[in-house]
Amino acid sequence: MEIQDFITRLLFALLAGLIVGVERQWHHKAAGLRTNTLVSTGSALYVLLSFQVTAGGGDVTRIIGQVVTGVGFLGGGIIFKAGTTVHGLTTAATVWCSSALGCLAAAGLFHETIIATVVVVIINLGFIPLDNWLDKRLSKHAKVKP
Repeated sequence: MEIQDFITRLLFALLAGLIVGVERQWHHKAAGLRTNTLVSTGSALYVLLSFQVTAGGGDVTRIIGQVVTGVGFLGGGIIFKAGTTVHGLTTAATVWCSSALGCLAAAGLFHETIIATVVVVIINLGFIPLDNWLDKRLSKHAKVKP
């Protein structure tokens, strides 16, 4: 892989994580700008590494699979339970998605990276009103039942 291609893929991963991270930071979430950018960039680095070490033959997906597992473990540390409520699930899922964005960018799937980044931001921003409406509906329904 040429150095320009390496840099382009890494920068794409960085920008995708940055965009998602800005949205999370804006909403004062635990995993914000730096976390999502680092997860996306780090995931891309592992995928790029896998391309280099398997250039003579080998299975690139083995390292990608380990990235998914590792980020899942990281996400588990973000989730916590307080009484009957659980916090951090959306943040952990967003970190997981940031990792996928880094993998897409490192694979050179730039259009797909852009589309997926937009989708993640839309889910985190656009679904808030629906989420709030469903929560209100659930709390009203729970009060009515004996």
